[in-house]
Amino acid sequence: MDCRPYPLSRLPHATRLLTDYLENFSRLADFYAHPPTREGILRAAKAVRLSPERRSLVADVLTRQNRQFGADAAVERNIERFRNGAVAIVTGQQVGLFSGPAFTFYKALGALRLARELTESGFDAVPIFWMASEDHDLAEVNQCYWPTRAGFELIELPFSELVVGRPVGRVELPEEVTVAVETACAKLEGPSSPHVSEALRESYRPGETLGTAFGRLMARLFAGRGLILIDPLDPDLHAPVKEVYLAALDARDQLDGELLARAERLVNRGYHAQVRVSEESTLLFWEQDGRRVPVEFRGGKFYVGQVGASPSELRKAISERPERASGNVLLRPVIQDALLGTAASLGGAAEIAYLAQAQAVYQRLGVPMPAVLPRPGFTLVEPQLARLLAKYHLGITDVFKGRQHLRQLMESETLPGDLIQRFTAGEAQLRELLANLRDPLVRLDATLAGALETVERKILYQYTKLHEKAGHAIGLRSGILDRHEQMLTDLLYPRHGLQERTLCFLPMLAWQGMQLLDRIEECASPEAGQHMVITPD
Repeated sequence: MDCRPYPLSRLPHATRLLTDYLENFSRLADFYAHPPTREGILRAAKAVRLSPERRSLVADVLTRQNRQFGADAAVERNIERFRNGAVAIVTGQQVGLFSGPAFTFYKALGALRLARELTESGFDAVPIFWMASEDHDLAEVNQCYWPTRAGFELIELPFSELVVGRPVGRVELPEEVTVAVETACAKLEGPSSPHVSEALRESYRPGETLGTAFGRLMARLFAGRGLILIDPLDPDLHAPVKEVYLAALDARDQLDGELLARAERLVNRGYHAQVRVSEESTLLFWEQDGRRVPVEFRGGKFYVGQVGASPSELRKAISERPERASGNVLLRPVIQDALLGTAASLGGAAEIAYLAQAQAVYQRLGVPMPAVLPRPGFTLVEPQLARLLAKYHLGITDVFKGRQHLRQLMESETLPGDLIQRFTAGEAQLRELLANLRDPLVRLDATLAGALETVERKILYQYTKLHEKAGHAIGLRSGILDRHEQMLTDLLYPRHGLQERTLCFLPMLAWQGMQLLDRIEECASPEAGQHMVITPD
């Protein structure tokens, strides 16, 4: 397997914040607790503070959840290591249909590798995958883009309007999921198709939720690797961090001012603020009538929708029903790390950006912030696509530059661009040559004029036929180019973005076999700050 690195800063849509984070961290050091290095991880690991009581409680929940997902002995061993003091290497993703985009797997494999390396260096660490089941954006998780040999297809599940706004992890799968599973399985090819099909059929069934189905699928496909899954919707995980919710409520004014000032500092330095903060915003959501509603602050009162509450009333509600509270994007990682004792978290560009803002929350609420590392990224180039790249003398960055650039390069390799122009110019030259013969021939013998016209018709007829055949040949080649161009863009740069952000990983796993997970983990070095282009055997 060929595994070739590309700096993340060279990828399409790389932000200045991400580029400097990877290449000039000193410019951003005051927005993070630790540098994205091995030394930063070790320093964060030594700062972890998690009481034995909290470890035991969380470990009990993890054991129960992972058994329900169907996890094996390797996961249970890692949960016991966590119970006994191992630090957490954490990553996570929304519970997307059929595992969502491919980087879901890359995040998990990166956490597995980093936890193993940290343990081998003498600091016990376990990999934990945070299922973002509390998120309520159903439109982001109810579909997946399923790659095939010729391109990709959208597989989408219909849901009732009644579930919109609910935490997606609780949304039950409709009856139509059976058809969606069979549609997906029918398009699988390769040695691991039976295994992937079985995992899909056993996980995505009517009556399961998006959360439980995702957990069951991940447990099956990561069997033997020790990846711990955590579902934050579990009520037993909210009581231990009730104090964090209350502290965020009590410190709302200070946090609002600090977050506004931090966003301004980022912008003044030429970066972007990933999360919009306003004078009315808080870090909290509250579950109201089954829906997740942001808590806002206006005129000295807190509001959940149109329902107002004094600070003391909301405090009492959180104290009595902490399972109805949840954090926004800036509080969620703080809750996560307060529960897990995180030494390092792996995230993408957006996560790295919002954690630059979230550091203020960690500091204000007294939760140690972990080291933040870029998740490993990959583009998988199937052998058929590798042959096309070689045929047209293309590099992967040519595909990343978009269809217009790609098509020009492909045409320059295959189509005689000036041939049609030569035919057009040649016809004009023929007509001129024959016209120049007319007067001398007529002067020589008037009867030759008719012969000249006959010869002219025959010559131009044959010339036009040759022109048409050449045009047809170009058209055939152009049609082939159309298909090849579509294959390259659909499978390597789908929807004008990186493969890993759009396409589901499962068909690629079926094509290459389960050993692909081992090969990717070998290349999944989070510290590298690079995007790996892999051409499997």
